Amino acid sequence: MEGRISAGLAFTSCIGNIIRMREVNLVGIDLNLLVAFEALLDERSVTRAAERVGLSQPAMSRALGRLRALFGDRLFVRTTAGLAATPRAEAAAVPLRALLAEVRRLVQPPDFDPAAMRGTVRLAMVDYQSVLLLPRLLARLERDAPGLDVQVVAMGPDLHARLESGDVDLSIGVFDRAEAGLYRQTLYRDGFACLVRAGHPCLHGPLGVERFAALRHAFLTTTGEGRGGMVDGALQRLGLSRRITLFTPHFLAAPLMVAESDLILTLPRMLAQRLQRMAPVVVLEPPVDLPVFTVSQLWHERRHGDPAHAWLRAALASAAADLAPLPPSPT
Repeated sequence: MEGRISAGLAFTSCIGNIIRMREVNLVGIDLNLLVAFEALLDERSVTRAAERVGLSQPAMSRALGRLRALFGDRLFVRTTAGLAATPRAEAAAVPLRALLAEVRRLVQPPDFDPAAMRGTVRLAMVDYQSVLLLPRLLARLERDAPGLDVQVVAMGPDLHARLESGDVDLSIGVFDRAEAGLYRQTLYRDGFACLVRAGHPCLHGPLGVERFAALRHAFLTTTGEGRGGMVDGALQRLGLSRRITLFTPHFLAAPLMVAESDLILTLPRMLAQRLQRMAPVVVLEPPVDLPVFTVSQLWHERRHGDPAHAWLRAALASAAADLAPLPPSPT
């Protein structure tokens, strides 16, 4: 014990002298030499140490020469029992093994347990995506990651920067493409339906395209622009136009206004099916051809390899996979 203490003090003193004399330039040090050093300490044989780290015997001999130059000490000397470590090498053994253990932990994928996660997940989405996805996502979090909270934030023109900075973890919406540095994953596909109040005059008889165009319309617009929507384009191709008497960005407020007026609203089908169970409204098929659209989740490449973020993306994808249009309410 006394000998090991003396060796440790000698090593500490030596390190102190090195620090005082010069700053160690790690750029010029091959850290693989430390792995060879550890193998030599354990095996006390150049041949066995070489086999352990996958080097040839000459390559390990060269590594030992470079270690001697680096430490300014012979480190190992030959004896009848094999290589024997010098006091300097013995003193270095404990901190060397601790250092390499930390490096190995650093580069290995971290252990991941969703139940251990704490914090707030920030999701950028419009309100109707919250209605469709969050009940399923919150149920998954309550079961598997009860320490996570969810904060829904507004979409905006600075979305890319907010994803890059980590201010937003994921964005859910309709994205034509992913900009450079972003990943995109399809969550689900949806179409369009129309919504009117129960007892609306248009429910008496078929809703033809001319009758549809003549109604007073509510229009959902997240951009503030009131024309050029898909419905307007479809009507224009038929030589028709409509009157929009309500412009609003609120996907959930608009149906409630429709429920108390003679407005007609065109909106995502899955949302319309759910609202039919919550308000006195009726879902109708649009009399014009409207496309199917894709809802995706978007994230920054900086978070792509993060196990916690990958788990969150999978949880959202699972919530979306459970989506299906609900049957009409019983009459």
